[in-house]
Amino acid sequence: MKSARGFTLIEVLVALGVVALALTTGLQASNALTRTAERQTEQWLATLCAENTLTTLRLQRQLPGTGNSESACQQAGHDLRVRVSVLPTPNPNFRRIDATVLRGADGPGVRLLTLSTVQGRF
Repeated sequence: MKSARGFTLIEVLVALGVVALALTTGLQASNALTRTAERQTEQWLATLCAENTLTTLRLQRQLPGTGNSESACQQAGHDLRVRVSVLPTPNPNFRRIDATVLRGADGPGVRLLTLSTVQGRF
């Protein structure tokens, strides 16, 4: 009688389980990389909105009044909002300006980025 050659059912199932585990791990790593790339893109667009808002205030060439305001900012098809908070400083010739960028057109939104600067009289 000749001995049978090949794999047993148990060996095939174990190999299939190992391959499934490796593929699942690879898929999770791929998803993590995709989420990171999306987050990086969102952060870059939020930076553009905040910097544009702060530059607009600088180009007005006057000391901004204190208070809060909000404006819409659309970048690459993303609807973002910029909340600007102008606060007094101990020196009346300067103002602290915080530009917070939020995701979403309405509601509380998700905070993506906050840039702060100090602006003085020209």
